[in-house]
This record gives sequence, structure tokens and C-alpha cells, in this order.
Amino acid sequence: MFDPETLALAEQVLAACRARNWHLATAESCTGGLVAAALTAIADSSDVVERSFVAYSNEAKMELLGVAADTIAAHGAVSAQTCAAMARGAVARAPVDLGVSIVGVAGPGGGTPQKPVGLVYLGLARKDGTARVERRIFPGDRTEIRNAALMLALDLLLGEARSS
Repeated sequence: MFDPETLALAEQVLAACRARNWHLATAESCTGGLVAAALTAIADSSDVVERSFVAYSNEAKMELLGVAADTIAAHGAVSAQTCAAMARGAVARAPVDLGVSIVGVAGPGGGTPQKPVGLVYLGLARKDGTARVERRIFPGDRTEIRNAALMLALDLLLGEARSS
């Protein structure tokens, strides 16, 4: 299902989290669970991966992750603010140390001049409340954009798990 590079990166994320006794959760929109699927493709990942939220609709973002309606109304579902709220919500609603979130415009439609196809926000939140968001614009079709977001999410998780 996943290429060897993706699986290798997922294994590294799991190993880095195990080394810190960390558990993680994902909160995914445009990737529809790809990050969780890549991590759980590895045997024994259940000692790290606690749960995954696939919050595709705005209602799901609000109900499952506690994203404020005002945040979505003011900034949109595809925004740094919504992405940060999703990552924080995942950490708040699961017994985890780290949460990753992804929102974006994977296309082929739905893009605007302000939010073009390929725009993706990735968020990371820790149990201590700290959070950060990265913005990227990935080239390619829907599959390529989603795969690029998956790989960046795994890379960000790895970096965070290896940081002090």
C-alpha cells in the first residue's frame, strides 16, 4: 500500500516516539487518514499510535476536535488557525503527547487565488500546549499533493519526537 520510503519514515517516527515513551494522535482532513494508515501499516504501532481523527467536514472539525465555529468562519477550514486548533484538539481529546493535523486544498477543484490547489497546512501540538503550523504549496495532482502532505507530516513528527 505504501512505498518503502514512506514505511521507513513511519518506522523512524514510531521508534523516536517509543524512545520518549510518547503516544500520538492524528487529525486529518485533506489526507483522509493517510498519516494514520502509514503509521499503522507498521506492526506493533499500537504502542505509539493512540487514535486518529478524520475530520473532513467543518462540522467534524468542530465536533471531534473542538475547533471553534468562529475560527472556521473567520479564517476558513484551510487556514493556519484551523490547523492549529485541530492539532490542539487532538491532544486535548486523546491521552497523547503529540498531535499532528493536516488541512488543505488537494484539488483538482476548490482552489482560489488566495488558497490555490496544493495549499496545505500542517500542525503539531504537544501535551504542554505548544503548537506550530507550517504552510506549503505542493505541486501535482490530488494524489501527489496528498502524498507530499503525508511525507511532510511524518517528517515533522520525526523532527518533533527527536527534539528536546
